[in-house]
Amino acid sequence: MNDNLDKKILVVDDESEMRVALETTLKREGYQPVCVEDGKKAWERIQNENFDLIVSDVKMPKMDGVELLRAVKQHAPKTIVIMMTAYGDIDNAVETMKIGAFDYLLKPFSAEILVSSVNRAFMRSPENHTTPSAEPKAKIVPEREIITCNPELLKLLSFAEQIAYSKSTVLIIGETGTGKELFARLIHQCSPRADKPFVAINCAALPEGLLETEMFGHEKGAFTGADFRKEGKFELAHRGTLLLDEVTEMSLPLQAKLLRVLQEHEIDKVGGKESIPVDVRVIATSNRDIKKRIRENQFREDLYYRLNVVPLKISPLRERKEDIPLLAEHFLSMHCRENNKPVVSIDASTVTLLKKYNWPGNIRELGNIMERAALLCKEDTLLPPHLFFEDDAKMGDDPENKPLSNFRGTIHQMEKELILQTLEEQNGNKTRAAESLGISIRTLRNKLTEYQSKE
Repeated sequence: MNDNLDKKILVVDDESEMRVALETTLKREGYQPVCVEDGKKAWERIQNENFDLIVSDVKMPKMDGVELLRAVKQHAPKTIVIMMTAYGDIDNAVETMKIGAFDYLLKPFSAEILVSSVNRAFMRSPENHTTPSAEPKAKIVPEREIITCNPELLKLLSFAEQIAYSKSTVLIIGETGTGKELFARLIHQCSPRADKPFVAINCAALPEGLLETEMFGHEKGAFTGADFRKEGKFELAHRGTLLLDEVTEMSLPLQAKLLRVLQEHEIDKVGGKESIPVDVRVIATSNRDIKKRIRENQFREDLYYRLNVVPLKISPLRERKEDIPLLAEHFLSMHCRENNKPVVSIDASTVTLLKKYNWPGNIRELGNIMERAALLCKEDTLLPPHLFFEDDAKMGDDPENKPLSNFRGTIHQMEKELILQTLEEQNGNKTRAAESLGISIRTLRNKLTEYQSKE
């Protein structure tokens, strides 16, 4: 029996050809969608019927998609909504995700992208069927999470999903700890190869001779100690995806062999006599300036262009600090659960301190700090004294920021120091200082009055 028949989907789009295409695609997957041509008619149906999922255009007459989304989330907050638009307006994407949209598809998109989004929506765990917080979370990979509200990263996520259905090689550039492997896994999970192997190899972790046999394998007797035939990563990833992590650390001779594989789609095992055809989608990552490596004759320019068919560049955490509260909450909750501790909240002063840090280790470093904080925190709220940064020199350009993370006075003294420091940074502007601290202007004024009365 097809379980999809039990799921009610409402399709809303003012273009008749688009409605037909969406309806055809969904019916092919076993769904029985209902189609309407504008937001007003959709709202009339929603008030009288229960739908499990709504796929809606943004730009429509009478009632646009954003208005419809707001109404749906007030009327039936557990209803899943996928938005789509041909305009590629990132402000709209951020707004719809804040309101509660599950996904945002940029037209034109393939049938596979639509099906992937719908299937992922129905695979969501029950606890995710709640009205979202004020900050949107983009949970993309089923086993692992990419969490962001940064407009540029949201755009990059959408782009990554759209190119997932091609066979083109992808080159992901970003600093250590930014989540390059998560993006690679996302592309694999959204591709037609999702049910095939995802194989990763760290090119920086192995010496040249060992890396060659790891990539291409070897025949029995190929060299001393080769007592058996070994399959390489390319063979193991056949019909799937191979991640070449830190590909710029590969030696020049091995780069030449990799280039041949990408061109001919076949490998030569060490000690082998015949080439072996392979069908592998290659994703490479690097934390280096590749063009600089090319100028230094450390990386082949022809290999760079072969890998860089689809380029993705992930911004460091210091350039998207709006993501820090989301990520901090995620890591803190995760580590509290792992250690059988009650989940604690994060004080506004702690968030302010986290945003001041420059995060040289990016998301990986934030995860480590929150794991440590989860173990140290004995209260029900995470405060600045619970944080221990690995490099206080990265606390920003202002040297007065540094001592705060090492403050060892009372909580009251620490709070006073933070408030007065923030007020000074904002040139005495109480409104901006309150916003930076995450407190109301009234609370700030009360605190300042309290400090003055005790002087």
